[in-house]
Amino acid sequence: MKSLRFMLSVVLMSLSTVAFAQSDAQKSFATMKTLAGEWEGPVTVPEMPEMSGGKPMHLSLRVTSRGNALVHEFQEAGTPLDATKYDHPVTMLYVDGDQLTLVHYCDAGNRPRMTGKMSPDGKTVEFEFKDISGSTEYHMHHSVFTIIDANHHTEDWTFMMKDKPIHAHFDLQRKN
Repeated sequence: MKSLRFMLSVVLMSLSTVAFAQSDAQKSFATMKTLAGEWEGPVTVPEMPEMSGGKPMHLSLRVTSRGNALVHEFQEAGTPLDATKYDHPVTMLYVDGDQLTLVHYCDAGNRPRMTGKMSPDGKTVEFEFKDISGSTEYHMHHSVFTIIDANHHTEDWTFMMKDKPIHAHFDLQRKN
């Protein structure tokens, strides 16, 4: 009887360890879903000053698929939703097993995949490059989402232009 109790304890501890690993990804995803809404703000690109300070960017973040995915859509503020004429990259975020996953459907025609981890303070989710489908010559490589408060967050994206990193910083305020 004691050995059965011991074995049951070991099994329960093992299951709780697996659940904990999954809950980290779920917790990170729940944090990302709090950003759902419409956002606008300026972009700064230090390596390309001509791209900084122009029209603000508009960001739409929408929870979809019964809460299992987050759609992230960027476009220049004030432009129509016409992806054939304007840049309109789409990024999908979701939990895949025990990983928070980001797939960026890039205007460069590829799909880099990144995995995310939340900072200990719960305010930053950082995504590291995992792999890519399509050309590797130009691609998104890294991103960081930092939550300032419920109505303000920043996003830092690193785009690889051949082997040269280009950094874009978005300072976004909630519009709704």
